[in-house]
Amino acid sequence: MPDIELLSPVGDLNCLKAAIQNGANSVYFGSSRFNARIYANNFELDDLKKVVEYCKIRNVKTHLTLNTLIKNSEFKDAVYLAKNAYEAGIDAIIVQDLGLAKFLIDNFPKMPIHASTQMSIHNLQGVLELEKLGFKRAVLARELSIEEIEYICNNSNIEIEVFIHGALCISYSGQCLLSSMAGARSANRGKCAGPCRLPYELLCKNNENKKVSSLGKGYLLSTRDLCGLTYIPRLINAGVKCFKIEGRMKSPEYVATVTRIYRKYIDMALKNEEFIIDNNDVNDLMQVFNRGGFSTGHLDSQKPNNNLIFPDKPNNMGIYLGKINKYNSNKGHITLKLENDLQIGDSIAPEKEDSSYFVSELMINDENKKLANKR
Repeated sequence: MPDIELLSPVGDLNCLKAAIQNGANSVYFGSSRFNARIYANNFELDDLKKVVEYCKIRNVKTHLTLNTLIKNSEFKDAVYLAKNAYEAGIDAIIVQDLGLAKFLIDNFPKMPIHASTQMSIHNLQGVLELEKLGFKRAVLARELSIEEIEYICNNSNIEIEVFIHGALCISYSGQCLLSSMAGARSANRGKCAGPCRLPYELLCKNNENKKVSSLGKGYLLSTRDLCGLTYIPRLINAGVKCFKIEGRMKSPEYVATVTRIYRKYIDMALKNEEFIIDNNDVNDLMQVFNRGGFSTGHLDSQKPNNNLIFPDKPNNMGIYLGKINKYNSNKGHITLKLENDLQIGDSIAPEKEDSSYFVSELMINDENKKLANKR
């Protein structure tokens, strides 16, 4: 039975506990500098040893993200951070900057260095170069098909890690300059402003009469999140070492739910049980975070992914709750025909509004209830 690693995102201590309690084999997190999610809570340098010890006691590996480009003037500081992580007992460091990676490989030979997806490693030649340089693992670009991943695994000896769930970029990771050029916030410095999640209008100019017409408005660059559950058995058979969940900016509830569900299906695949995905699990994934449903990303090369973009809304959609049949403006009450369960404390958002509302009262046949079941 292959040794498959489930790697969960950790933005703070609560996320760390959520990942471990729900079956993560390893976690990845950043410090306050040199990581691609600089606006996450992250961990201060003094916290590293405590975090590593907490994980080691529970037999969970730790990966530090040192995955941004480094200026010459920052090189000593980046090495200092890596040295402290090494002395704290970190299990691996994820690196984007090639010069920094080479220095760490040469000077800390016992510390595994992983090539970040920010390196845009998207073919076999790139992976083989990483092998020569001494990298332990390559985190492949998220734009690869499953056939390309299989080809890389079958023709290289380095460990291969792939993203299995979470947000996708519209561009190759490490190659997008849109945030940097438009807002002076570089994604390669951990400061992406997310311009692909903004609304745009697609215009067409007629060269003959110089007329400009609109072909559509909306969030035209905003990708649906990846859900790779169905690909788990094939990726394991291909030789993938590690499945990575995106989400260091997400909540502990997200980390817990996604980790728990992917743990279930990885174990199912490893036991060679009949691989059937429960719709209730997909529903849980949808509820904790989705952008207009899920996508298979770029994994399927056999048919065009017409489901990659969701132009209506760039943030979490939750799940479809039901239809509003009546609205009482005097009392602020709505009458719902439910297609999913609803309970006190839930948050709901009407389709054509930007606001969301907490449910403080539920009534069925004029009786107050804590839970309303779908009918």
